[in-house]
Amino acid sequence: MNFKEAFKAMKAGTKVKLPSWGGFWFWDEEKQTVMMQCRPKDADKGQGDLLDIRETQRVEYTLSNILSNEWVIADEKNCPVLGGEATFSFGDAIKYMKRGLRVARKGWNGKGMYVFYASDFQFGTKADLSEFNPTEDPECTEENKVYVYDCLVLRTADKKLQPGWLASQSDMLAEDWMFID
Repeated sequence: MNFKEAFKAMKAGTKVKLPSWGGFWFWDEEKQTVMMQCRPKDADKGQGDLLDIRETQRVEYTLSNILSNEWVIADEKNCPVLGGEATFSFGDAIKYMKRGLRVARKGWNGKGMYVFYASDFQFGTKADLSEFNPTEDPECTEENKVYVYDCLVLRTADKKLQPGWLASQSDMLAEDWMFID
């Protein structure tokens, strides 16, 4: 739904969110404003900060959210703050990977599998990738060096990297992409 519809839902007492969000927005009748219930930060348990939209520090980000046409009702299935899981489309997954985040399909069977965007870095082919950090690979020598430029890389269940990973049609059409911590 667009923000006009989401705002109408908030005014009627419903919580709304964008698909990838861990928190939600709602209308505070007493304060006559939109309140933003943020996801908990890494060290927090339960809920994160509760912010008045009028006090946002990231105006451009907040406005870009308002302009979205992907608003959904926040509930206990799709909102981590309410006990659910946030999932999103492959288009959003690409956007998040370009920002440096790692993502995976909720439905993937392999434990520890995820995809990330690689741009202009190198790693060694023999490295133990259980704690993969491409900029600090001690096994990266001239003999086994692999250069990766602008591609998606899959970390497989057996902790190997597959540069140049290609999404299947079902991956591209899926709405069950999620963040990897």
